[in-house]
Amino acid sequence: MNASRSQLIALLGVLACLNLVPSVCAEEAQSRPLSCQAGATAMARLELVFGMSRRDAPPLSDEEWQSFVDEEVTPRFPDGLTIFQGYGQWRNSKGLIAKENSRLLLIWYEPKSDSDQRIQAIREAYKARFKQESVLRADGYSCVSF
Repeated sequence: MNASRSQLIALLGVLACLNLVPSVCAEEAQSRPLSCQAGATAMARLELVFGMSRRDAPPLSDEEWQSFVDEEVTPRFPDGLTIFQGYGQWRNSKGLIAKENSRLLLIWYEPKSDSDQRIQAIREAYKARFKQESVLRADGYSCVSF
């Protein structure tokens, strides 16, 4: 299958963006208009994945998780959020496969100049409070209607 020149240029742009800072990619995506149906608005989409296991401690309890959401997430994104419970695995920095329960936090929001700072503060707070190596972050844009 032959790709057109414009498709090839778009693909190269996406590949180049993957190597840049996430906020640069977000600005790039935001500068291209998203075609939404009538009544829908283009909004930023944030997905954060939090592992629930801890080294040298029992897994996070539901109460610890809710306390974290109440203290760290809600004040930074008070307009709303959705949390999914899951199970996943990933390769840690030592090359070992870690398997654990997880929480996926999903937030749609209007981007502001401090959005990246607020997101990073959530990630850093979780890693510090629960001694985590990482919090996965995925950004995108969606057409949203209420």
